[in-house]
Amino acid sequence: MELRHLRYFLAVAEEKHFGRAADRLHMAQPPLSNQIKQLEAELGTTLFERTTRRVEVTEAGLLLMDRARQLLSDVEAAEFDVAEVGRGAAGVLRVGFSGTATYRLMPEVVRRAQTELPNVRLQISGEMLTPQMENALLENRIDIAVLRPPVQSGELILDEFEQTPIVAILPMNHPAICRSPQGHPVSVAELADTGLVSYPRSSTVASAVWELYRQLGFRPRIVQTATETSTLIAMVSAGLGVALIPDPSGLPLRTSIAVRPLAEQLTIGLAVARRAHGDHGSHAITPLQSAFANLTRAASAHLRDNA
Repeated sequence: MELRHLRYFLAVAEEKHFGRAADRLHMAQPPLSNQIKQLEAELGTTLFERTTRRVEVTEAGLLLMDRARQLLSDVEAAEFDVAEVGRGAAGVLRVGFSGTATYRLMPEVVRRAQTELPNVRLQISGEMLTPQMENALLENRIDIAVLRPPVQSGELILDEFEQTPIVAILPMNHPAICRSPQGHPVSVAELADTGLVSYPRSSTVASAVWELYRQLGFRPRIVQTATETSTLIAMVSAGLGVALIPDPSGLPLRTSIAVRPLAEQLTIGLAVARRAHGDHGSHAITPLQSAFANLTRAASAHLRDNA
């Protein structure tokens, strides 16, 4: 029994007339009658009681009507779902976001996904460090990540889409704030005597900040660490020290802190990362990953253009 047989059968059962069913199917009546006879022979039962004036569905035919409608509905749904997944517009995508990108970029990505990928369900883990996301990708706990390069594993493919400036987060009573106009850049030299609240040393941002201090002849004095950007900002607000982090636009910032550009103009990348798929480390990207990467790049560009 093939799907076409079920479609032929349903047309006759619903029309209760071979001629009208043939017109509906855009075919001649004799071939339709032959197909129904073949179906009845295959099933070993009569599906229709035929008279010169009308066609009645038998008990066996009524049962087949219900099953055929369900089967054809399931097939149509499967065809639609497969096509949607094939173009990256349906499915479940587990996504990790780095610290500040959780606040600045993630809301715009989610808004766009609701319109552009309405059948995709995003499972988001935010405020993650690059090493955490790298391990999660390798262990198949997430499908894709928005992280700060570099990564250690050669199994990951990165598509960098922006460079984010590192800014200084300071208490309002910090001397660098008191002696410079609002919005004026501050230098590492002005912060060198102040304790630093920082991401863990293993994080990409902390590594970049340590390297900047080293190049300028300073050694950062770490007074507290935290994995969450919001926690670092709360620590600065409490007067524990200063923080150097990627631009925290999108975070609900406190009035007790100030955000200043860094005179040294340090930037750090942001990339969509995924694990290589296929045999021998193939770089093939799934349609859903590709759709998400394109959407993320567009969201980033929109935020930059409207900053």
